[in-house]
Amino acid sequence: MHRKTGETNPLLRPEWLYINPHNMNEYTPEDWALMNQQREIYLAEERAKQALELLLASRNAPTFGYLINNYEHCLQTATMLYNDDHDEETVVTGLFHDIGFIVCPENHGRFAANLLGPFISNKNSWMLEHHEIFQRIHMQGLEKIKGSDFVNAREQWRDHKYFDWTAEFIDHYDIAAINPDVENLPIEFFEPMVHRVFSTPSSC
Repeated sequence: MHRKTGETNPLLRPEWLYINPHNMNEYTPEDWALMNQQREIYLAEERAKQALELLLASRNAPTFGYLINNYEHCLQTATMLYNDDHDEETVVTGLFHDIGFIVCPENHGRFAANLLGPFISNKNSWMLEHHEIFQRIHMQGLEKIKGSDFVNAREQWRDHKYFDWTAEFIDHYDIAAINPDVENLPIEFFEPMVHRVFSTPSSC
């Protein structure tokens, strides 16, 4: 429903209070204390839900050439990781790895890493941030257009401790998850995992 001028959007909880000034410069220390108290609860309850809504927004999107759209690609990646018995965090990482692929293509790896970073391991966060560059090794047809430095850019991290995992993710899950003949698990299957991962800050 469209908010009419002069109306407020509802609070998450009916017992919460609005912060009345219309400009943050006018907030008092007491206002900020109340805001932050409500914010902590809000984020705990809403972060996973709204992250899933970001993904769901592209459920019916067309493609520009791939046989399945980006939403289905993300589901397929997560399905393949789950079927290979990867842990829940890694499955959720796969689910969101390309969430910024359409709206932020040049930096979609960093987009996903920033979204999931507080809740996943350094290993998966590093993989997310660099996976677009690692994928280029499979784009040999672009070598004549963009040069070998572009295609082979991952080699600068050859000795990095997360190089092998990032290459494995690309080789076995990312570039292969564009198959319309594969039956993806539904988003509802992954929702409890997403809520669990987003509720537990990472310790590494």
